[in-house]
Amino acid sequence: MLERQGRVEAALEGVLPGVEHAPSQLHSAMRYAVLGGGKRVRPLLAYAAGELVGADPRRVDLVASSVELIHAYSLVHDDLPCMDDDRLRRGKPTVHVEYDDATALLVGDSLHSLAFQVLTENALASDATRQLQMAATLARAAGSRGMAGGQAIDLQSVGKRLSVPELEFMHVHKTGALIRASVQLGAMCADSAGAVDLELLDRFGKVAGLGFQLVDDVLDAAASTATLGKTAGKDASDNKPTYVTVLGVERSRKLAIELYDEALAVLEQLPHGGGRLGDIARFIFHREF
Repeated sequence: MLERQGRVEAALEGVLPGVEHAPSQLHSAMRYAVLGGGKRVRPLLAYAAGELVGADPRRVDLVASSVELIHAYSLVHDDLPCMDDDRLRRGKPTVHVEYDDATALLVGDSLHSLAFQVLTENALASDATRQLQMAATLARAAGSRGMAGGQAIDLQSVGKRLSVPELEFMHVHKTGALIRASVQLGAMCADSAGAVDLELLDRFGKVAGLGFQLVDDVLDAAASTATLGKTAGKDASDNKPTYVTVLGVERSRKLAIELYDEALAVLEQLPHGGGRLGDIARFIFHREF
């Protein structure tokens, strides 16, 4: 895990513009938003899926960077006053606090564009059609039928009581879509990845994405700000529907265990029991749980 985190950090260092290039403040803020923090769960999933099907790690470096750039952009925008209005992210001031609102908006825009630049200007597949599919996969995961759409539902649901299926629909899009894409894209870096493997990996990604958000909801209610690196209890104070507000802490924990078992059952159908994906599943589902 540490080796892969270091590897994607180096890759991100390489693709992000340096502060010596104009506009220097924007580039400084982009690097502030991306480097030196976070668990890098999405890149870890991309590396593990790629390793499972024999993908070239140099290709996965770039795919992992792309998904992390999309994730970082979403955090910068989510933290803005017009969205969640948060002041702490990854244990340090959010971008709009450290710089200003306008810079934070441009940081998100620039990271989003850079993700697709990285994904399209490098040879990541031997077949051009496969590489187009990779770009489309990330675009769907980031857009209105993926992460952005899930965030829109989240904002519209403030003060409302959602059913469990409605909550699941929201989180499958808001958090799960990019996690699923991370698994898919890592595997798509291998020319040998077959349709069956990709289907199973997608099923695993869906369950892992839902579980990640479920555990996040529990931690938001039960963990400290120091542990989280962001403001604890923010969802409750903002009157947002979460698994904890709908099910309570204990039933949410029980559901997380069920999802973990489901993820492992999918991995058992893959070569080597899913390899390192099983380790990452344990990490996702047992974070300070």
